Amino acid sequence: MENDIEKILISALDIQEMCQKLGDTISKDYDGKRPVLVGLLKGALPFMSDLLKCITIYAEADYMRIKSYAGTKSDTINLTKDLELDVKDRHIIIVDDIIDTGKTILFVKTLLEQRGAASVEVCCLLSKPEERLVDIDAKYVGGFVPNEFVVGYGLDYNELYRNLPYIGVLKKELYN
Repeated sequence: MENDIEKILISALDIQEMCQKLGDTISKDYDGKRPVLVGLLKGALPFMSDLLKCITIYAEADYMRIKSYAGTKSDTINLTKDLELDVKDRHIIIVDDIIDTGKTILFVKTLLEQRGAASVEVCCLLSKPEERLVDIDAKYVGGFVPNEFVVGYGLDYNELYRNLPYIGVLKKELYN
């Protein structure tokens, strides 16, 4: 599996430092508010787990599953697992592994706002602004990546590579 990686962009140690910095900032910004972190499955699972450990205030967690990718293409957006918590009048932080086109995040943010959330912000481990197709950004961003196909730490290609402890660039011959 590791032979499929062209290069490592972000080490496991760097990821943990990003999580700590984001957790510290969220803890400060939401002190006294008890936010709900909404992780987007499956990609956000490792990041959400580590991020939660770095948040020092009362916070709740729930998950949604949004299906939008097949291989390297983001086509239609489908909600396949909904929240168990009621978001009305709650402060929501959407947690995702990466924002590239922005379509999935915009879909989820709009849905949560329509459900009456008091506020909806976005926290992502990575942002790839060169891929953005809609006008949306995250308030909390761990780091930025170039316009390359990245995998690891939740990011996948056809459900593989999520278990890598780092973020790497997948060799082009594997997905072209």
